Amino acid sequence: MNWPMTLFGYLARRFALAVLVVITIFAVLAFSIDLAELFRRTSERDIPTAVVFSMSALKLPDLIQKLFPFAVLFGAIFAFARLSRSQELVAARAAGVSAWQFLGAPLIVAVLMGVFTIGVFNPVSAALLAQYARFEARYIRGEASQLAVSGNGLWLRQGDAENQSVIHALRVADQGEQLQDVMVVRYDGLDQYAGRIDATSASLEDRYWLLENAWVSGANGRTVFQAQYELPTDLTPAQIEESFASPSTISFWELPRFISNAESAGFSAARHRLYWYSLMCLPILLSAMVFVAASFSFRVTRLGGTSQLIVAGALSGLAVYFLQDVTRAMGQTGMLPVFLAAVAPSVVAILLGMTFLFHEEDG
Repeated sequence: MNWPMTLFGYLARRFALAVLVVITIFAVLAFSIDLAELFRRTSERDIPTAVVFSMSALKLPDLIQKLFPFAVLFGAIFAFARLSRSQELVAARAAGVSAWQFLGAPLIVAVLMGVFTIGVFNPVSAALLAQYARFEARYIRGEASQLAVSGNGLWLRQGDAENQSVIHALRVADQGEQLQDVMVVRYDGLDQYAGRIDATSASLEDRYWLLENAWVSGANGRTVFQAQYELPTDLTPAQIEESFASPSTISFWELPRFISNAESAGFSAARHRLYWYSLMCLPILLSAMVFVAASFSFRVTRLGGTSQLIVAGALSGLAVYFLQDVTRAMGQTGMLPVFLAAVAPSVVAILLGMTFLFHEEDG
Protein backbone atom coordinates (compact mmCIF):
# COMPACT_ATOMS: atom_id res chain seq x y z
CA MET A 1 0.00 0.00 0.00
CA ASN A 2 1.47 3.36 -1.00
CA TRP A 3 1.59 6.27 1.38
CA PRO A 4 -1.35 8.27 -0.11
CA MET A 5 -3.66 5.32 0.57
CA THR A 6 -2.18 4.95 4.04
CA LEU A 7 -2.86 8.62 4.72
CA PHE A 8 -6.38 8.23 3.28
CA GLY A 9 -7.17 5.35 5.63
CA TYR A 10 -5.65 7.17 8.61
CA LEU A 11 -7.70 10.32 8.01
CA ALA A 12 -10.87 8.32 7.41
CA ARG A 13 -10.45 6.47 10.72
CA ARG A 14 -9.68 9.64 12.68
CA PHE A 15 -12.70 11.43 11.24
CA ALA A 16 -15.11 8.49 11.69
CA LEU A 17 -13.97 7.97 15.29
CA ALA A 18 -14.44 11.66 16.12
CA VAL A 19 -17.95 11.65 14.67
CA LEU A 20 -18.78 8.46 16.58
CA VAL A 21 -17.61 9.99 19.86
CA VAL A 22 -19.60 13.20 19.29
CA ILE A 23 -22.81 11.42 18.27
CA THR A 24 -22.51 9.18 21.35
CA ILE A 25 -22.25 12.26 23.58
CA PHE A 26 -25.20 13.84 21.77
CA ALA A 27 -27.24 10.65 22.15
CA VAL A 28 -26.63 10.44 25.90
CA LEU A 29 -27.58 14.09 26.36
CA ALA A 30 -30.65 13.80 24.13
CA PHE A 31 -31.85 10.65 25.90
CA SER A 32 -31.41 12.25 29.33
CA ILE A 33 -33.23 15.46 28.38
CA ASP A 34 -36.06 13.65 26.60
CA LEU A 35 -36.48 11.20 29.48
CA ALA A 36 -36.75 14.08 31.97
CA GLU A 37 -39.32 15.76 29.73
CA LEU A 38 -41.35 12.54 29.45
CA PHE A 39 -41.35 12.10 33.24
CA ARG A 40 -42.60 15.69 33.54
CA ARG A 41 -45.38 15.10 31.02
CA THR A 42 -46.45 11.83 32.69
CA SER A 43 -46.07 12.96 36.31
CA GLU A 44 -49.85 13.24 36.79
CA ARG A 45 -50.65 9.99 35.02
CA ASP A 46 -50.36 6.46 36.28
CA ILE A 47 -47.86 5.29 33.66
CA PRO A 48 -45.29 2.57 34.53
CA THR A 49 -41.70 3.75 34.65
CA ALA A 50 -40.71 1.02 32.21
CA VAL A 51 -43.12 2.44 29.64
CA VAL A 52 -41.60 5.92 29.98
CA PHE A 53 -38.09 4.51 29.49
CA SER A 54 -39.31 2.50 26.50
CA MET A 55 -40.87 5.59 24.91
CA SER A 56 -37.67 7.58 25.33
CA ALA A 57 -35.65 4.72 23.82
CA LEU A 58 -38.05 4.50 20.85
CA LYS A 59 -37.66 8.22 20.17
CA LEU A 60 -33.86 8.24 20.51
CA PRO A 61 -33.00 7.07 16.94
CA ASP A 62 -35.03 9.93 15.46
CA LEU A 63 -33.22 12.41 17.72
CA ILE A 64 -29.88 10.94 16.64
CA GLN A 65 -30.84 11.33 12.98
CA LYS A 66 -31.75 14.99 13.53
CA LEU A 67 -28.51 15.66 15.41
CA PHE A 68 -26.28 13.78 12.98
CA PRO A 69 -25.31 16.79 10.78
CA PHE A 70 -24.16 18.64 13.90
CA ALA A 71 -22.24 15.55 15.05
CA VAL A 72 -20.42 15.51 11.71
CA LEU A 73 -19.69 19.23 12.04
CA PHE A 74 -18.24 19.00 15.56
CA GLY A 75 -16.56 15.66 14.88
CA ALA A 76 -14.82 17.15 11.85
CA ILE A 77 -13.80 20.27 13.83
CA PHE A 78 -12.22 18.23 16.62
CA ALA A 79 -10.55 15.77 14.23
CA PHE A 80 -9.04 18.53 12.06
CA ALA A 81 -8.06 20.64 15.06
CA ARG A 82 -6.15 17.75 16.61
CA LEU A 83 -4.39 17.07 13.33
CA SER A 84 -3.50 20.75 13.08
CA ARG A 85 -2.24 21.01 16.66
CA SER A 86 -0.14 17.85 16.34
CA GLN A 87 1.47 19.29 13.19
CA GLU A 88 0.26 16.31 11.15
CA LEU A 89 -1.53 18.70 8.82
CA VAL A 90 1.68 20.72 8.41
CA ALA A 91 3.63 17.53 7.65
CA ALA A 92 1.05 16.44 5.07
CA ARG A 93 1.16 19.80 3.34
CA ALA A 94 4.97 19.72 3.37
CA ALA A 95 4.71 16.37 1.57
CA GLY A 96 2.66 18.03 -1.17
CA VAL A 97 -0.85 17.19 0.05
CA SER A 98 -3.28 20.07 -0.57
CA ALA A 99 -6.27 20.83 1.60
CA TRP A 100 -8.53 19.38 -1.09
CA GLN A 101 -6.65 16.08 -1.09
CA PHE A 102 -6.60 16.14 2.69
CA LEU A 103 -10.40 16.40 2.76
CA GLY A 104 -10.93 13.51 0.34
CA ALA A 105 -11.17 10.81 3.01
CA PRO A 106 -13.48 12.74 5.39
CA LEU A 107 -15.75 13.72 2.51
CA ILE A 108 -16.10 10.14 1.30
CA VAL A 109 -16.77 8.94 4.85
CA ALA A 110 -19.39 11.70 5.31
CA VAL A 111 -21.15 10.73 2.07
CA LEU A 112 -21.15 7.04 3.06
CA MET A 113 -22.56 7.98 6.46
CA GLY A 114 -25.31 9.94 4.73
CA VAL A 115 -26.17 7.03 2.42
CA PHE A 116 -26.22 4.62 5.38
CA THR A 117 -28.48 6.97 7.33
CA ILE A 118 -30.92 7.26 4.43
CA GLY A 119 -31.04 3.62 3.40
CA VAL A 120 -30.62 1.72 6.66
CA PHE A 121 -30.87 3.90 9.75
CA ASN A 122 -33.90 5.95 8.66
CA PRO A 123 -36.26 2.98 8.13
CA VAL A 124 -35.41 1.68 11.60
CA SER A 125 -35.79 5.15 13.11
CA ALA A 126 -39.14 5.69 11.38
CA ALA A 127 -40.55 2.36 12.58
CA LEU A 128 -39.51 3.03 16.19
CA LEU A 129 -40.84 6.61 16.08
CA ALA A 130 -44.19 5.35 14.75
CA GLN A 131 -44.38 3.02 17.76
CA TYR A 132 -43.49 5.95 20.02
CA ALA A 133 -46.31 8.00 18.46
CA ARG A 134 -48.79 5.20 19.24
CA PHE A 135 -47.60 5.04 22.84
CA GLU A 136 -47.81 8.83 23.15
CA ALA A 137 -51.36 8.89 21.81
CA ARG A 138 -52.38 6.08 24.15
CA TYR A 139 -50.62 7.01 27.39
CA ILE A 140 -50.15 10.79 27.25
CA ARG A 141 -52.66 12.44 24.93
CA GLY A 142 -55.39 9.85 25.43
CA GLU A 143 -56.45 10.19 21.80
CA ALA A 144 -58.21 7.42 19.98
CA SER A 145 -58.35 9.01 16.54
CA GLN A 146 -56.10 7.62 13.82
CA LEU A 147 -55.85 8.71 10.21
CA ALA A 148 -54.30 6.84 7.30
CA VAL A 149 -54.33 7.11 3.53
CA SER A 150 -54.01 4.30 1.03
CA GLY A 151 -54.54 3.69 -2.64
CA ASN A 152 -58.33 3.50 -2.10
CA GLY A 153 -58.76 6.72 -0.11
CA LEU A 154 -58.76 7.87 3.48
CA TRP A 155 -59.42 5.86 6.63
CA LEU A 156 -60.16 7.63 9.91
CA ARG A 157 -60.96 6.10 13.28
CA GLN A 158 -62.56 8.18 15.99
CA GLY A 159 -64.23 7.61 19.35
CA ASP A 160 -63.39 6.08 22.71
CA ALA A 161 -63.68 2.75 24.53
CA GLU A 162 -67.51 2.96 24.48
CA ASN A 163 -68.19 4.02 20.89
CA GLN A 164 -66.05 3.74 17.78
CA SER A 165 -66.52 4.92 14.21
CA VAL A 166 -64.39 3.98 11.24
CA ILE A 167 -64.78 6.51 8.42
CA HIS A 168 -63.73 5.82 4.85
CA ALA A 169 -63.75 8.41 2.04
CA LEU A 170 -62.60 8.06 -1.55
CA ARG A 171 -61.63 11.74 -1.80
CA VAL A 172 -60.97 14.58 0.62
CA ALA A 173 -60.56 18.35 0.53
CA ASP A 174 -59.43 21.06 2.93
CA GLN A 175 -56.94 18.69 4.56
CA GLY A 176 -59.62 16.24 5.70
CA GLU A 177 -62.44 18.63 6.66
CA GLN A 178 -64.47 17.80 3.53
CA LEU A 179 -65.05 14.17 2.53
CA GLN A 180 -66.59 12.66 -0.60
CA ASP A 181 -68.14 9.19 -1.12
CA VAL A 182 -68.23 8.43 2.58
CA MET A 183 -68.80 5.18 4.42
CA VAL A 184 -69.01 5.02 8.23
CA VAL A 185 -68.97 1.78 10.20
CA ARG A 186 -70.05 2.18 13.82
CA TYR A 187 -69.21 -0.05 16.77
CA ASP A 188 -70.36 -0.33 20.37
CA GLY A 189 -67.25 -0.80 22.46
CA LEU A 190 -64.27 -1.92 20.43
CA ASP A 191 -65.73 -4.64 18.24
CA GLN A 192 -69.56 -4.87 18.56
CA TYR A 193 -71.04 -3.91 15.19
CA ALA A 194 -73.66 -1.15 15.60
CA GLY A 195 -74.45 -0.10 12.05
CA ARG A 196 -73.30 1.57 8.87
CA ILE A 197 -73.80 4.90 7.11
CA ASP A 198 -73.25 5.61 3.41
CA ALA A 199 -73.28 9.25 2.30
CA THR A 200 -72.29 11.29 -0.72
CA SER A 201 -70.29 13.79 1.37
CA ALA A 202 -69.38 14.84 4.89
CA SER A 203 -68.12 18.10 6.33
CA LEU A 204 -66.55 18.67 9.73
CA GLU A 205 -68.63 21.06 11.83
CA ASP A 206 -68.45 21.98 15.51
CA ARG A 207 -68.38 18.61 17.33
CA TYR A 208 -70.10 16.64 14.55
CA TRP A 209 -69.75 15.43 10.97
CA LEU A 210 -72.57 16.66 8.74
CA LEU A 211 -73.33 13.84 6.29
CA GLU A 212 -75.33 14.62 3.15
CA ASN A 213 -77.72 12.14 1.47
CA ALA A 214 -77.05 9.49 4.08
CA TRP A 215 -78.36 5.93 4.12
CA VAL A 216 -78.31 4.89 7.78
CA SER A 217 -78.56 1.27 8.88
CA GLY A 218 -78.50 -0.25 12.35
CA ALA A 219 -77.20 -3.56 13.61
CA ASN A 220 -80.41 -5.20 12.34
CA GLY A 221 -79.59 -4.14 8.77
CA ARG A 222 -82.70 -1.95 8.26
CA THR A 223 -81.82 1.13 6.18
CA VAL A 224 -83.29 4.65 6.47
CA PHE A 225 -82.54 7.59 4.17
CA GLN A 226 -81.79 11.00 5.70
CA ALA A 227 -80.99 14.09 3.66
CA GLN A 228 -78.67 15.20 6.47
CA TYR A 229 -77.24 13.21 9.35
CA GLU A 230 -75.11 14.45 12.24
CA LEU A 231 -72.41 12.04 13.41
CA PRO A 232 -70.93 13.18 16.76
CA THR A 233 -67.16 13.66 16.91
CA ASP A 234 -64.58 15.17 19.19
CA LEU A 235 -62.25 15.85 16.29
CA THR A 236 -61.09 19.33 15.34
CA PRO A 237 -59.27 20.41 12.16
CA ALA A 238 -56.05 20.65 14.18
CA GLN A 239 -56.47 17.10 15.47
CA ILE A 240 -57.02 15.78 11.96
CA GLU A 241 -53.82 17.51 10.87
CA GLU A 242 -51.96 16.01 13.84
CA SER A 243 -53.39 12.54 13.15
CA PHE A 244 -51.93 12.63 9.65
CA ALA A 245 -48.76 10.57 9.78
CA SER A 246 -45.65 12.61 10.53
CA PRO A 247 -42.98 12.36 7.81
CA SER A 248 -40.48 11.15 10.43
CA THR A 249 -42.60 8.05 11.09
CA ILE A 250 -42.45 6.89 7.46
CA SER A 251 -39.44 5.12 5.98
CA PHE A 252 -37.48 6.82 3.20
CA TRP A 253 -38.39 3.89 0.93
CA GLU A 254 -42.12 4.14 1.74
CA LEU A 255 -42.44 7.92 1.44
CA PRO A 256 -42.95 8.04 -2.38
CA ARG A 257 -45.90 5.64 -2.17
CA PHE A 258 -47.34 7.51 0.82
CA ILE A 259 -47.05 10.84 -1.01
CA SER A 260 -48.76 9.41 -4.08
CA ASN A 261 -51.61 7.97 -2.01
CA ALA A 262 -52.07 11.18 -0.02
CA GLU A 263 -52.18 13.37 -3.13
CA SER A 264 -54.55 10.95 -4.87
CA ALA A 265 -56.87 11.13 -1.85
CA GLY A 266 -56.81 14.94 -1.95
CA PHE A 267 -54.35 15.80 0.81
CA SER A 268 -51.45 18.17 0.38
CA ALA A 269 -48.27 16.14 0.89
CA ALA A 270 -45.87 19.07 0.61
CA ARG A 271 -44.53 18.45 4.11
CA HIS A 272 -43.76 14.81 3.33
CA ARG A 273 -42.27 15.56 -0.09
CA LEU A 274 -40.07 18.23 1.50
CA TYR A 275 -38.88 15.74 4.11
CA TRP A 276 -38.12 13.13 1.42
CA TYR A 277 -36.06 15.58 -0.61
CA SER A 278 -34.24 16.69 2.56
CA LEU A 279 -33.28 13.08 3.26
CA MET A 280 -31.93 12.70 -0.28
CA CYS A 281 -29.80 15.81 0.28
CA LEU A 282 -28.33 14.49 3.54
CA PRO A 283 -25.01 13.34 1.99
CA ILE A 284 -24.60 16.84 0.50
CA LEU A 285 -25.38 18.44 3.86
CA LEU A 286 -22.85 16.23 5.67
CA SER A 287 -20.23 17.11 3.06
CA ALA A 288 -21.02 20.78 3.62
CA MET A 289 -20.42 20.31 7.34
CA VAL A 290 -16.97 18.88 6.57
CA PHE A 291 -16.09 21.89 4.43
CA VAL A 292 -17.33 24.33 7.09
CA ALA A 293 -15.37 22.51 9.80
CA ALA A 294 -12.22 22.53 7.69
CA SER A 295 -12.47 26.26 7.03
CA PHE A 296 -12.29 26.86 10.80
CA SER A 297 -10.06 24.02 11.95
CA PHE A 298 -7.24 24.49 9.45
CA ARG A 299 -6.50 27.86 11.04
CA VAL A 300 -6.93 26.82 14.64
CA THR A 301 -3.87 28.73 15.83
CA ARG A 302 -5.24 31.99 14.44
CA LEU A 303 -8.66 31.43 15.97
CA GLY A 304 -7.02 31.12 19.37
CA GLY A 305 -8.00 27.67 20.62
CA THR A 306 -10.64 25.01 21.07
CA SER A 307 -13.23 27.26 22.75
CA GLN A 308 -13.28 29.57 19.75
CA LEU A 309 -13.65 26.56 17.46
CA ILE A 310 -16.63 25.31 19.44
CA VAL A 311 -18.29 28.73 19.30
CA ALA A 312 -17.58 29.06 15.57
CA GLY A 313 -18.92 25.55 14.94
CA ALA A 314 -22.02 26.16 17.03
CA LEU A 315 -22.77 29.41 15.21
CA SER A 316 -22.27 27.72 11.85
CA GLY A 317 -24.58 24.87 12.83
CA LEU A 318 -27.23 27.31 14.08
CA ALA A 319 -26.99 29.28 10.84
CA VAL A 320 -27.61 26.14 8.77
CA TYR A 321 -30.45 25.08 11.10
CA PHE A 322 -32.05 28.52 10.83
CA LEU A 323 -31.75 28.45 7.05
CA GLN A 324 -33.37 24.99 6.98
CA ASP A 325 -36.28 26.23 9.10
CA VAL A 326 -36.82 29.26 6.88
CA THR A 327 -36.72 27.34 3.60
CA ARG A 328 -38.88 24.55 5.07
CA ALA A 329 -41.55 27.06 6.06
CA MET A 330 -41.39 28.68 2.63
CA GLY A 331 -41.66 25.30 0.96
CA GLN A 332 -44.69 24.24 3.00
CA THR A 333 -46.52 27.50 2.29
CA GLY A 334 -45.74 27.39 -1.43
CA MET A 335 -43.46 30.43 -1.46
CA LEU A 336 -40.65 28.21 -2.77
CA PRO A 337 -40.79 25.05 -4.87
CA VAL A 338 -40.55 22.08 -2.52
CA PHE A 339 -37.41 20.69 -4.16
CA LEU A 340 -35.63 24.05 -3.98
CA ALA A 341 -36.67 24.51 -0.34
CA ALA A 342 -35.15 21.11 0.53
CA VAL A 343 -31.94 21.47 -1.49
CA ALA A 344 -31.12 25.14 -0.81
CA PRO A 345 -29.70 24.79 2.75
CA SER A 346 -27.31 22.00 1.74
CA VAL A 347 -26.16 23.77 -1.42
CA VAL A 348 -25.68 27.12 0.36
CA ALA A 349 -23.75 25.45 3.20
CA ILE A 350 -21.42 23.54 0.87
CA LEU A 351 -20.77 26.62 -1.30
CA LEU A 352 -19.95 28.73 1.74
CA GLY A 353 -17.69 26.04 3.14
CA MET A 354 -15.85 25.69 -0.16
CA THR A 355 -15.54 29.48 -0.44
CA PHE A 356 -13.96 29.73 3.02
CA LEU A 357 -11.63 26.87 2.17
CA PHE A 358 -10.65 28.42 -1.15
CA HIS A 359 -9.78 31.60 0.71
CA GLU A 360 -7.77 29.68 3.31
CA GLU A 361 -5.95 27.44 0.83
CA ASP A 362 -5.38 29.74 -2.10
CA GLY A 363 -5.43 33.11 -0.35
